[in-house]
This record gives sequence, C-alpha cells and structure tokens, in this order.
Amino acid sequence: MSYVVFVSITLLITILGVYVVIENNRKKAREAEKRVFNERLKEISSHFKSKISEFVSYKLIRPKHAPQFNAIVGNFFVVQAHNDDNLEALERVTDHLLGTIGNELNKCRENGNMELLADQLFMFVSELPSAGLAYNKAFYSEILPALISRIQTPDMPAQADAQEVVQNEEEPVTQSESNDSSTQQQKAAAL
Repeated sequence: MSYVVFVSITLLITILGVYVVIENNRKKAREAEKRVFNERLKEISSHFKSKISEFVSYKLIRPKHAPQFNAIVGNFFVVQAHNDDNLEALERVTDHLLGTIGNELNKCRENGNMELLADQLFMFVSELPSAGLAYNKAFYSEILPALISRIQTPDMPAQADAQEVVQNEEEPVTQSESNDSSTQQQKAAAL
C-alpha cells in the first residue's frame, strides 16, 4: 500500500514538473512572438518616418505636417488588435502611400509640377483625422486608400490644359446639336 502511495506521489510530482516546464516554454514562445511583432512594427514605423523626413527635406511636405503623416503609423493600433493580419495591413497601406508619393515625386521632377504635388500633399494632410480614435479599420481600409489616390498628379503639365481645350471644343458642338434637335422638334410640331 505504501508502495502505491509513493508511486502516486512521484507520478504527480513528475506531471506537475512537466506541466511547469511546458507552461514556461509557452510563455517564452509568446514573449518571442511579441518581440518579433514589436520589432517588425518598429521597422515599419521607422522606415515610414525616415521616408517622410526625406520628403520634408525635398520640401514636398512642410515640417509642421510631418507629425500628421507619422500619425498614420503611430495611431494604427489605437483601436485595432495587435495581430499579424493588422500588421500586414499597416505595411501594405504605408508601402502604398510611400510608393505613390515616390512615383509622383519622380513624375513631377520630370515635368516640373513640384508645387502641384506639394499642394496635393497639403490637401492630403488636411483631410487626415485629428483624433487618434478616428484611425480605425474603416479609415485604413476605405478612407486612406481614397485619400492616397487623390495625391496623383497629371502625367504632363500640358495634359490638364489639353483636357480643358477639348472640353471647350465639345461644348459648342453639343450646344449646336441641341439647337438643331429643338429646331427639328418645332418643325415637326408645326406640321
């Protein structure tokens, strides 16, 4: 009988020891995942902030607007869960924004529209939310991509002028067509 009690106690102590070791390993794994997550977040945000500071040095973004751009990254996890899917969404949206600004910068250097791009970025900043709670999932999935698409400038400076000329040429044609159709309707009514 004492042999059974001794074996039972030894078995319970062994099971408890194994459980403690497994829990410690799980805890270490969770901490390692958090560390990797935080390092990746830090990398994304530092890359974004460095690119924004480059754009400030190019005088595309006013220095007082840099914190508002940085709020895009800084406020991402204010109301969203800390998980890998959201981190990937943050990475996609920041890459999209930086890529768009970079492409527009190259385009505007070629055609001399730097002031137009600076104005577009000023308008972009003015439409960013001022409250941290407004940086929610809907903002990052719907509003921010729409704002990013507004940054785009015409390919050539003359393109906007050419579009206005074409529109001005089309207006007299449509007016004369409407005058012809109203004249025809009046003639038909007289018959």
